[in-house]
Amino acid sequence: MNEIDIREGEQYIKLGQALKKCGVVSTGAEAKEIISEGKVTVNGSLENRRGRKLYPGDVFIFDDIEYKVNGNEDHLA
Repeated sequence: MNEIDIREGEQYIKLGQALKKCGVVSTGAEAKEIISEGKVTVNGSLENRRGRKLYPGDVFIFDDIEYKVNGNEDHLA
């Protein structure tokens, strides 16, 4: 499973940003396209919102590859 980190001081990352951060897409428009085509699931459910907030522990899947969202301890308290 691949992992991505939320920026320090932030509580979540949006799905479109997460897809860019892990290198799946290079632009927000590409992210919007693959999400709207039903190619991404979040925590086992199909997701169609590019702005979906992902929190530490969330898992999204694209192209049969799992990505887990990690955070830092500062915003988990």
